[in-house]
Amino acid sequence: MIALAIKLLLAYLVGSIVGSLVLGHLRGIDIRKAGSGNAGATNAFRTQGWTFALMVAAIDVGKGALAALVIARLDLFGQTPVAMSQASVGLACALAAAVGHCYPVWHGFRGGKAAGTLFGGVLALSAWLALAMLAVWLLVLASTGYVGLASVMAAVSFPIILLLTPLRADAALVLVAVAAAALLVWKHRANLARLRAGSEPRFQRARVLARLFARRKR
Repeated sequence: MIALAIKLLLAYLVGSIVGSLVLGHLRGIDIRKAGSGNAGATNAFRTQGWTFALMVAAIDVGKGALAALVIARLDLFGQTPVAMSQASVGLACALAAAVGHCYPVWHGFRGGKAAGTLFGGVLALSAWLALAMLAVWLLVLASTGYVGLASVMAAVSFPIILLLTPLRADAALVLVAVAAAALLVWKHRANLARLRAGSEPRFQRARVLARLFARRKR
């Protein structure tokens, strides 16, 4: 149990390195004071452009994968709890990194929404599971234009898809997946409130691309 606690702490500290805030510091900007105020890749794209956003996404996805693949497998003293498989420990570390991304100790506990970080952790554990979640995200984004809604729907589908993939889903893994989904829904609560109020901004380019693709198929 001590070994697991150390791994979760390390994953949290790595997750607290928020890509948009680190890169923004190098540019002399605080992305939390631009656009929507969110320290994520979407706001990075809207305010700083594609190149900056891609670098942000690479860092945020990468630290989730690092937590699941490297930190979770560190050979520390103590044993992993019997009820937890290696996959569940990996996902738990990815979730700890996501919590760090949302509440980063290095940045005044004001970070992003962790969708990219959690995706990186899932991708490291199961490519099929990650692709299925990405498909849900793309389908919702293309049909509605709402990035936040797409992230919420992918998060909610996470535990369900998990049970349908080749990855062995023990009870601990499913519980961590539910916790991860709950974190993403909580962090997107403002998006959901704006959706209800009809004031949530759309990512119109995604809808345009979807329509063009549909016309070509005809």
